Amino acid sequence: MNDYLIQILTESLQQFDLDEQPEIRIEEPNLPEHGDAATNLALTLAKPLRNNPRTIAGQIVEKLQYDENKISAVEIAGPGFINFRFADDYLFEELAGILEQGTDFGKSDEFDGRQVLVEFVSANPTGPLTVGHGRNAVLGDTVSRLLEWTGAEVEREYYFNDAGRQMRVLGESVRARYNELLGKESDFPEDGYQGEYIRDIAQSLVDEQGEGLLDAEDEKPFKEKAEEAIFADISQTLERMGIKMDSFFNEHSLYEDGKIDETVAKLRELDLAYDKDGAVWFRTTKFGKDKDTVLVKSTGEPTYRLPDIAYHANKLDRGFDLCVDVFGADHIATYPDVLSGIKSLGYDPDKVDVVVYQFVTIVKDGQPFKMSTRKANFVTLDELMDEVGADVSRFFFLMRSPNTHLEFDIARAKEAGEKNPVFYLQYAHARICSVMRKVTEEYDFSGKADLSLLNHPSEITLIKTMNKFPKVIAHAAKSREPHHVITYLNELASDFTSFYHDCRILGEDKNIAHARLTLAEAVAQVLRNGLTILGISAPESM
Repeated sequence: MNDYLIQILTESLQQFDLDEQPEIRIEEPNLPEHGDAATNLALTLAKPLRNNPRTIAGQIVEKLQYDENKISAVEIAGPGFINFRFADDYLFEELAGILEQGTDFGKSDEFDGRQVLVEFVSANPTGPLTVGHGRNAVLGDTVSRLLEWTGAEVEREYYFNDAGRQMRVLGESVRARYNELLGKESDFPEDGYQGEYIRDIAQSLVDEQGEGLLDAEDEKPFKEKAEEAIFADISQTLERMGIKMDSFFNEHSLYEDGKIDETVAKLRELDLAYDKDGAVWFRTTKFGKDKDTVLVKSTGEPTYRLPDIAYHANKLDRGFDLCVDVFGADHIATYPDVLSGIKSLGYDPDKVDVVVYQFVTIVKDGQPFKMSTRKANFVTLDELMDEVGADVSRFFFLMRSPNTHLEFDIARAKEAGEKNPVFYLQYAHARICSVMRKVTEEYDFSGKADLSLLNHPSEITLIKTMNKFPKVIAHAAKSREPHHVITYLNELASDFTSFYHDCRILGEDKNIAHARLTLAEAVAQVLRNGLTILGISAPESM
C-alpha cells in the first residue's frame, strides 16, 4: 500500500512547479482514529511553495486520483497532515494474500541479491560458550535470518584465534591437569583456566596417550587437543540453539599469508603508522581521536585493532556488499579505529555495519551471578538450555534492544503458562490450531470463505495488524534489531485474544464461521512466520 500511496501522491504533485521531487514519507498514525496511513508531505512543501500547509494539503487531495476499492477516505488533519483510510475490500484482498503466500508472507526484496557476511560468536576456543556468548550467538543468527527474509544471500562466519597468549595459557592449564592426573607435581598457571572441562580434556589425553606426553617439549599437543575438544563442544551447543555456521576464519591465517605485515606496510606508506618507544602506533589523531593508538606492542604482540583491520580488508576483498559485525560493548572503543583503518586502505567503511550489544547479567534466586571463564564460576549456554530450553533462551536473548543491558532472570524464564513471554506467543499459536481442529470437525466447509462477512471492529483490527508484518520485518532487518519482531508478535497475539473474545466461531452461522476460521488461519501463519524468524518453534498443542 505504501508504494501505491507514494504513486498517487507523486501524480498529484505534478500540479506544482517544483524544482525537485520531494521525499514522500508514509507513516502509521499514533491513534487509530486518525486513519491507517498518513503523510506530512504538505508540511514539507510549505517553504518551497510559500503557502500554508493546510492549503497545500487541500490542493494535493483535490487532485488525488485513487482506487476506492483500496482507499475509503482521505482527510486533512491538524496543520496539514493527509490521512488515509483503507477500504475493507483492500483489507480482505490482503487477508487472502497472506494465506496464498503462506510461509513466504513477510518476505521482501529490501536486500535483494546482496551478498552479506555476518560475523558473530567469534569466541576463541578457550572454554565452552557461556550465557554471555549466547546473546551474541542468537542476535547474530536472527539478524542473519532477517536479512535472508529481505532478500540477502547471507554467510554466517565465526572468527577465532588459536594462537596468542590465551591459547598458550589454555595449553599450560591442560598440561598441569594432565600431570596431576598422572600423579606428577605441576605448577598450575597463575591465571590458568580452572573449569572442570580442563580436567576432562586432560583425562582424554591420559586415556589416549598414557604417560606419553609427560616429556612434551611445549604445550602445543595440549593446546591442540583443547582446541579440538572445545570447538566440538561449541559446535554442538550452537547446533542445539539452531545455529549453523557457514565458515570459520582463523586469525592466525592473516599472519601466515602476510596480510598483517602488508597492512602495517600500507599504513606506513600513508604515514598512518610509525614507531615509538619500541611499539608501532596508528595515527588515529588524524581521525579525530585525542591520542594515537598502539597497533603492535613493544613486546611484538599486535593489539586487536591490527588483525581486525586486516580481517575486514579480507572480508571486503571477498566481494561482500555488506559485512555485519556483532560485537559486545567492550568493542565500543576499538571498532571505530578498525573502520578508520579500512577507509585509509581504500575500502568503503559504509559496507561495514557494527551491531553492538550490551552484556547479560544472570539472575539466580534474585541475585546477580558473576561470570568468569577462567575462574570457572560461569553459566554455560548448555546449562541455560538445560534449565529453560532452547526456545526460551533464544526469546529472552532477543526480547530487549541490543543496546540495552539484559537481565536474564532464570526464575521468570522457567515460569510455566502465559506469564512466560515466549509461552504467551506459543500458546496463542497452539490455541488457534486447537480452534481450527474443533471448527473443521463441527462444520463441513467447501470453496473459499466470504471475507466480506468480517465486519466486526476486532476482525478489522486483526487484519490491519497482520498487514504490518512485512514492514516490521523490513524495519527489523535494516535496523538489525530483532526485538521489533517480538513487540509486533505480542501485539498480534493480543489482537487475536480480543477477536477471540468478541467473535465466536463455533456455534455461528456456517458462512460466518468459515470467514472467521480463515482469519484465524492467517493469524496462525503470521505467528509461525514470525517465530521462525526468531528461531523459535510454533507448537500446535501445549
